[in-house]
Amino acid sequence: MPDLPPEPQALASKASADSQASPLSTRLVSIAVASALLMEFIDSTALSTALPTLARAFAVDPIHLKLALTSYILALAVFTPASGWAAERFGARRVFLSAMAVFLLGSALCGLSRNLEGLVAARIVQGLGGAMMTPVARLIVVGATPKARLLSAMGWFTMPALVGPLIGPPIAGLVLSVAEWPWIFYINLPVGLIGAIAVLRFVPPSPPHRDIGKFDTPGFVLSAAAISGLVVVAETSGVALLPAWVQVVTLVVSLACGLAYLKICRRTGRPILDLSLVRYPTYRASLLGGMLVRLGIGASPFLMPLLLQVALGWSPLKASFVTLTTGVGVLIARPFAAAGLRRFGFRTSLAVFVTLTGLFTAAPGFFTPETPMVVMMTALLLGGFCRSNQFIAANTIAYADVPDSKTAAASTLAAVMQQVGLALGVSFGGVMLHVARGAGGALTPDRFVLPFVAIGLVTLLALPVYLALDKDAGAAISGRAKSA
Repeated sequence: MPDLPPEPQALASKASADSQASPLSTRLVSIAVASALLMEFIDSTALSTALPTLARAFAVDPIHLKLALTSYILALAVFTPASGWAAERFGARRVFLSAMAVFLLGSALCGLSRNLEGLVAARIVQGLGGAMMTPVARLIVVGATPKARLLSAMGWFTMPALVGPLIGPPIAGLVLSVAEWPWIFYINLPVGLIGAIAVLRFVPPSPPHRDIGKFDTPGFVLSAAAISGLVVVAETSGVALLPAWVQVVTLVVSLACGLAYLKICRRTGRPILDLSLVRYPTYRASLLGGMLVRLGIGASPFLMPLLLQVALGWSPLKASFVTLTTGVGVLIARPFAAAGLRRFGFRTSLAVFVTLTGLFTAAPGFFTPETPMVVMMTALLLGGFCRSNQFIAANTIAYADVPDSKTAAASTLAAVMQQVGLALGVSFGGVMLHVARGAGGALTPDRFVLPFVAIGLVTLLALPVYLALDKDAGAAISGRAKSA
């Protein structure tokens, strides 16, 4: 999940933190907010494992369960831009605790859902809380940590992103083997309460700032309408969830709101999404290439559980131990990423790893009942390794040319585009699976060839974007010497 760099007020409060924060106190701050975020990452990965179980419980087509994923991602995309302003205006700790409370409320409502519509509504509530948790947690850590210890603090803060995808699937598999499906959501409640207590105990209160200017309400409404309409049209295309005329009207309204936002954002002093940032080539390449990659791989958490549990007939627990190897690949890639960038540079690294990511993204489409489990796990591990290298390079080069004064705005726009890419990816994967299955067809292993190959090809569309970069792009931050 994306997070934001420090806003100006966070940097200002950081100056005093440099002189008075002890190593233990700053570490406890990082651990406190990280413990709460761990809940969010576990929840996201656990739900993917439970999709086939939920389809049976709600008596719905498994393909329609993609709504449970995209509704949450859509809420993240819509509400994330407001997080930085809210943290400054009302205080970071207060906003973070409020976000936790909303996320826990959404978790409880998910467990109480008795149909798909109720689950989707509850997931939107969860997404509202999640949209505020990760960005504001980043502000808390940066504001409370001296620069000399920031690298260590951020190491603790990013731990949930590494650990969550590893333990989420087996936790879900274990819970589903011994209890009913609502417990994959109910386990968030004690974890969240412990996290909230830790935040109250170790995170100092941050004063609100009432002089930061007005919130960009028109921009927020227009951008939210444009993003929501686009995702709704993509989500309902080809699966008869909405009449065709409703989809057309939604698309027209979405495009109109997008055009209206383009006009007003140029006249806004602090727009909710600063689109002028795309003039920087490295940022533009990171934004466009990253969105294409996420549009491709975003469908994997939706397609893999259906392939393993429905098409191959595996139990949730067995399937979870195979899919967690993707998280292992992501984890082991991090020590190699920096060395690879120093040796080969951003353009070469991005081109190589996005090509490999596309190939390994398509690979599960060729899994059959006869495919050895070790082959599956190896393919997923290598896919996670390549994907992690690609994202580390893309996320880093994004800020190579962006001025410091624009870093927060650049991170906000990148975070929103990442979520839009993931939501569209889930929708695209669902449409491809619907096409491959045909009307009323069974979800057999051969039906998954088309969707996995399709998302692999979409991932490869990022290759020309990265090849268009200058060969020395980002050399100042990679540590690689420029070409003569």
